[in-house]
Amino acid sequence: MAVTNDAVAALTTRVGYDPGRTAAVARKFIDSGILPMGGPRHTPEITPQHVATLMLGVALDCPLRAVADTVRQYRELRLGGLPENSGAPKRISTTAGDELDILAEIAATGSPDAKARVAKTIISVVGNWPEITLTDPIDTRRFGAGTPGHWQAFGHRKSVEINGGAFVAAINDLFGDN
Repeated sequence: MAVTNDAVAALTTRVGYDPGRTAAVARKFIDSGILPMGGPRHTPEITPQHVATLMLGVALDCPLRAVADTVRQYRELRLGGLPENSGAPKRISTTAGDELDILAEIAATGSPDAKARVAKTIISVVGNWPEITLTDPIDTRRFGAGTPGHWQAFGHRKSVEINGGAFVAAINDLFGDN
């Protein structure tokens, strides 16, 4: 059974996040309902998907007061910046949140080959415009907002890159090597 404090410890140890910022983001997520809240004599259990959301929230370069809304916005980003009801095929209309949840599930319960592929993924979270890029040995998936096919035009790209191997190690620390 993994709890929020364990997730904070795993992300600071494996991914290299600042412990204070990670704990503050986790608290903000609990207060806003993104992470489960405990009760008297009840420790909330978290899932691999919660860990992926916390990892995204800490990577975002935004004030703490806006982190919950920003992480919701980033999880809803679509491939190539496609609008939500564009009528695009299901394969290209998935969200960044869906993809992060799949990576987290594979890291927790996947086969050794699947975990090895996730470990080779680089997760780039762009801070100065809404974009997440997942790069693995086979392809690159870019989730963004705005006009599909156009680069953002206001400055250079500032991103935080997360090593997939560190992400898999953090998930395995929390949920065991099933």
